[in-house]
Amino acid sequence: MATQNLDLEEQEQLATLKGWWHDNGNFVLSLVAAVSLGIAAWQAWNWYQRNHALQASALYESLARGVRAGDAKSVRDASGALAESYPRTLYAAMGALINARFLADRGEAKNAKAQLEWVIERANSPDFRELARLRLAALLLDEKAYDAALKQLEAKPAEAYAAQFDAARGDVLLAKGLAGEAKAAYRDALAKAGSGNDALRASLQLRLDALGG
Repeated sequence: MATQNLDLEEQEQLATLKGWWHDNGNFVLSLVAAVSLGIAAWQAWNWYQRNHALQASALYESLARGVRAGDAKSVRDASGALAESYPRTLYAAMGALINARFLADRGEAKNAKAQLEWVIERANSPDFRELARLRLAALLLDEKAYDAALKQLEAKPAEAYAAQFDAARGDVLLAKGLAGEAKAAYRDALAKAGSGNDALRASLQLRLDALGG
Protein backbone atom coordinates (compact mmCIF):
# COMPACT_ATOMS: atom_id res chain seq x y z
CA MET A 1 0.00 0.00 0.00
CA ALA A 2 2.88 2.37 0.87
CA THR A 3 4.49 1.51 -2.45
CA GLN A 4 1.28 2.34 -4.28
CA ASN A 5 1.07 5.70 -2.48
CA LEU A 6 4.71 6.41 -3.41
CA ASP A 7 3.99 5.60 -7.04
CA LEU A 8 1.02 7.95 -6.99
CA GLU A 9 3.14 10.72 -5.49
CA GLU A 10 5.85 10.18 -8.10
CA GLN A 11 3.25 10.21 -10.85
CA GLU A 12 1.81 13.46 -9.50
CA GLN A 13 5.28 15.03 -9.32
CA LEU A 14 6.03 13.84 -12.85
CA ALA A 15 2.74 15.24 -14.09
CA THR A 16 3.49 18.54 -12.38
CA LEU A 17 6.97 18.63 -13.91
CA LYS A 18 5.58 17.87 -17.35
CA GLY A 19 3.03 20.64 -16.97
CA TRP A 20 5.69 23.11 -15.84
CA TRP A 21 7.96 22.11 -18.71
CA HIS A 22 5.08 22.45 -21.17
CA ASP A 23 4.48 25.98 -19.95
CA ASN A 24 8.11 27.07 -19.50
CA GLY A 25 10.26 24.72 -21.55
CA ASN A 26 10.70 27.06 -24.51
CA PHE A 27 11.70 29.89 -22.22
CA VAL A 28 14.27 27.73 -20.42
CA LEU A 29 15.76 26.51 -23.69
CA SER A 30 15.94 30.08 -24.98
CA LEU A 31 17.58 31.22 -21.75
CA VAL A 32 20.18 28.43 -21.90
CA ALA A 33 20.87 29.23 -25.54
CA ALA A 34 21.24 32.95 -24.77
CA VAL A 35 23.64 32.28 -21.89
CA SER A 36 25.67 29.90 -24.05
CA LEU A 37 25.83 32.45 -26.85
CA GLY A 38 26.82 35.14 -24.36
CA ILE A 39 29.67 33.03 -22.99
CA ALA A 40 30.82 32.19 -26.51
CA ALA A 41 30.65 35.85 -27.54
CA TRP A 42 32.62 36.93 -24.46
CA GLN A 43 35.31 34.36 -25.14
CA ALA A 44 35.46 35.39 -28.79
CA TRP A 45 35.73 39.06 -27.80
CA ASN A 46 38.56 38.34 -25.36
CA TRP A 47 40.37 36.37 -28.06
CA TYR A 48 39.86 39.21 -30.52
CA GLN A 49 41.16 41.78 -28.04
CA ARG A 50 44.25 39.72 -27.28
CA ASN A 51 44.90 39.06 -30.94
CA HIS A 52 44.28 42.72 -31.79
CA ALA A 53 46.77 43.86 -29.16
CA LEU A 54 49.39 41.34 -30.31
CA GLN A 55 49.14 42.51 -33.90
CA ALA A 56 49.39 46.16 -32.86
CA SER A 57 52.37 45.32 -30.65
CA ALA A 58 54.15 43.61 -33.55
CA LEU A 59 53.67 46.68 -35.75
CA TYR A 60 54.94 48.94 -32.97
CA GLU A 61 58.06 46.80 -32.62
CA SER A 62 58.57 47.04 -36.38
CA LEU A 63 58.28 50.82 -36.16
CA ALA A 64 60.79 50.97 -33.29
CA ARG A 65 63.25 48.82 -35.23
CA GLY A 66 62.83 51.11 -38.22
CA VAL A 67 63.61 54.17 -36.10
CA ARG A 68 66.74 52.54 -34.69
CA ALA A 69 67.87 51.55 -38.20
CA GLY A 70 66.95 54.90 -39.72
CA ASP A 71 64.65 53.08 -42.16
CA ALA A 72 62.11 55.75 -43.14
CA LYS A 73 59.97 53.36 -45.20
CA SER A 74 59.60 50.85 -42.37
CA VAL A 75 58.69 53.62 -39.96
CA ARG A 76 56.16 55.12 -42.36
CA ASP A 77 54.56 51.76 -43.20
CA ALA A 78 54.29 50.60 -39.58
CA SER A 79 52.99 53.93 -38.33
CA GLY A 80 50.42 54.08 -41.13
CA ALA A 81 49.21 50.55 -40.43
CA LEU A 82 48.85 51.30 -36.71
CA ALA A 83 46.85 54.46 -37.37
CA GLU A 84 44.62 52.79 -39.96
CA SER A 85 43.98 49.37 -38.40
CA TYR A 86 44.53 49.90 -34.67
CA PRO A 87 43.74 53.60 -34.04
CA ARG A 88 42.26 53.07 -30.56
CA THR A 89 45.26 51.23 -29.15
CA LEU A 90 48.02 52.82 -27.11
CA TYR A 91 50.47 51.41 -29.65
CA ALA A 92 49.04 53.66 -32.36
CA ALA A 93 49.49 56.79 -30.24
CA MET A 94 52.98 55.78 -29.12
CA GLY A 95 53.89 54.99 -32.70
CA ALA A 96 52.69 58.39 -33.90
CA LEU A 97 54.69 60.18 -31.19
CA ILE A 98 57.85 58.27 -32.07
CA ASN A 99 57.28 58.81 -35.77
CA ALA A 100 56.81 62.54 -35.15
CA ARG A 101 60.18 62.73 -33.41
CA PHE A 102 61.79 60.68 -36.18
CA LEU A 103 60.36 62.97 -38.86
CA ALA A 104 61.28 66.16 -36.99
CA ASP A 105 64.87 64.97 -36.60
CA ARG A 106 64.97 64.42 -40.37
CA GLY A 107 63.74 67.95 -41.04
CA GLU A 108 60.22 66.88 -42.05
CA ALA A 109 58.40 69.26 -39.73
CA LYS A 110 55.15 69.29 -41.72
CA ASN A 111 54.76 65.51 -41.54
CA ALA A 112 55.85 65.51 -37.90
CA LYS A 113 53.12 68.01 -37.06
CA ALA A 114 50.55 65.85 -38.83
CA GLN A 115 51.50 62.91 -36.62
CA LEU A 116 51.18 65.02 -33.47
CA GLU A 117 47.83 66.41 -34.58
CA TRP A 118 46.61 62.84 -35.08
CA VAL A 119 47.56 62.01 -31.48
CA ILE A 120 45.80 65.12 -30.16
CA GLU A 121 42.62 64.30 -32.06
CA ARG A 122 42.53 60.50 -31.81
CA ALA A 123 44.56 59.17 -28.86
CA ASN A 124 42.58 57.67 -25.99
CA SER A 125 45.32 58.47 -23.49
CA PRO A 126 45.20 62.01 -22.02
CA ASP A 127 48.93 61.72 -21.26
CA PHE A 128 49.77 61.16 -24.91
CA ARG A 129 47.55 64.07 -25.95
CA GLU A 130 49.35 66.37 -23.48
CA LEU A 131 52.76 65.26 -24.72
CA ALA A 132 51.68 65.76 -28.32
CA ARG A 133 50.52 69.32 -27.57
CA LEU A 134 53.82 70.17 -25.91
CA ARG A 135 55.82 68.72 -28.79
CA LEU A 136 53.65 70.44 -31.40
CA ALA A 137 54.03 73.77 -29.60
CA ALA A 138 57.82 73.31 -29.65
CA LEU A 139 57.80 72.66 -33.40
CA LEU A 140 55.62 75.72 -33.99
CA LEU A 141 57.97 77.79 -31.82
CA ASP A 142 60.89 76.66 -33.99
CA GLU A 143 58.93 77.89 -37.02
CA LYS A 144 58.22 81.22 -35.27
CA ALA A 145 54.50 80.45 -35.48
CA TYR A 146 54.06 81.95 -32.03
CA ASP A 147 50.30 82.41 -31.97
CA ALA A 148 49.70 78.87 -33.22
CA ALA A 149 52.06 77.57 -30.54
CA LEU A 150 50.23 79.50 -27.81
CA LYS A 151 46.93 78.12 -29.08
CA GLN A 152 48.19 74.59 -28.48
CA LEU A 153 49.03 75.56 -24.91
CA GLU A 154 45.64 77.13 -24.15
CA ALA A 155 44.00 73.85 -23.17
CA LYS A 156 44.09 73.22 -19.44
CA PRO A 157 46.43 70.27 -18.95
CA ALA A 158 46.40 67.59 -16.30
CA GLU A 159 48.15 68.63 -13.09
CA ALA A 160 51.18 66.47 -13.92
CA TYR A 161 51.82 68.56 -17.05
CA ALA A 162 50.80 72.01 -15.78
CA ALA A 163 54.36 73.16 -15.08
CA GLN A 164 55.58 72.03 -18.48
CA PHE A 165 52.74 73.85 -20.23
CA ASP A 166 53.49 77.07 -18.35
CA ALA A 167 57.21 76.73 -19.12
CA ALA A 168 56.48 76.20 -22.80
CA ARG A 169 54.14 79.20 -22.77
CA GLY A 170 56.93 81.28 -21.23
CA ASP A 171 59.32 80.24 -24.00
CA VAL A 172 56.86 81.30 -26.69
CA LEU A 173 56.07 84.60 -24.99
CA LEU A 174 59.77 85.35 -24.60
CA ALA A 175 60.36 84.59 -28.28
CA LYS A 176 57.58 87.07 -29.07
CA GLY A 177 59.43 89.72 -27.09
CA LEU A 178 56.97 89.71 -24.19
CA ALA A 179 59.51 89.37 -21.41
CA GLY A 180 57.17 90.42 -18.60
CA GLU A 181 54.52 87.87 -19.56
CA ALA A 182 57.18 85.23 -20.06
CA LYS A 183 58.52 85.88 -16.57
CA ALA A 184 55.03 85.46 -15.11
CA ALA A 185 54.59 82.17 -16.97
CA TYR A 186 57.93 80.90 -15.69
CA ARG A 187 56.97 81.81 -12.14
CA ASP A 188 53.69 79.94 -12.53
CA ALA A 189 55.59 76.94 -13.86
CA LEU A 190 58.04 77.04 -10.96
CA ALA A 191 55.19 77.17 -8.46
CA LYS A 192 53.56 74.12 -10.06
CA ALA A 193 56.72 72.06 -10.53
CA GLY A 194 56.80 69.31 -7.94
CA SER A 195 59.80 68.38 -5.82
CA GLY A 196 60.50 65.48 -8.18
CA ASN A 197 61.02 67.88 -11.12
CA ASP A 198 64.45 69.08 -10.06
CA ALA A 199 65.75 69.44 -13.61
CA LEU A 200 62.72 71.47 -14.68
CA ARG A 201 62.89 73.65 -11.56
CA ALA A 202 66.58 74.38 -12.16
CA SER A 203 65.92 75.24 -15.80
CA LEU A 204 63.06 77.55 -14.87
CA GLN A 205 65.17 79.31 -12.26
CA LEU A 206 67.90 79.91 -14.82
CA ARG A 207 65.37 81.42 -17.20
CA LEU A 208 63.99 83.65 -14.47
CA ASP A 209 67.48 84.76 -13.42
CA ALA A 210 68.25 85.69 -17.01
CA LEU A 211 65.16 87.89 -16.98
CA GLY A 212 66.11 89.54 -13.70
CA GLY A 213 64.36 87.13 -11.33
